[in-house]
Amino acid sequence: MQITYAALAVIGTLLPLSQFAPWLGVHGLDLPLLVQLATADRIAAFAWADVLVSGVTVLCFVLVEGRRLGMRQLWLPLVALSVGPSLALPLFLFLRERHRDAVNR
Repeated sequence: MQITYAALAVIGTLLPLSQFAPWLGVHGLDLPLLVQLATADRIAAFAWADVLVSGVTVLCFVLVEGRRLGMRQLWLPLVALSVGPSLALPLFLFLRERHRDAVNR
């Protein structure tokens, strides 16, 4: 599963950034415009609400599961939330598998 999680983390990085980087190149870090576009219609608001709830869920999962297992480097998937849950969750699952393998040796 480590390879699957690693591949999903790469895809979860590239796919969102492939959409955000060109927008950022055109508009810069215009946060008011970003919020305006994210809430411009119901489908955009739906998508962003889903991402927000998923992000909070991943945050809770990383902290609770990571501490329960005694994992180190929990900061890494938490920082990855700046890209989004699509990176943070598979990265955490990858790190969790590595941790379990190391503990079971």
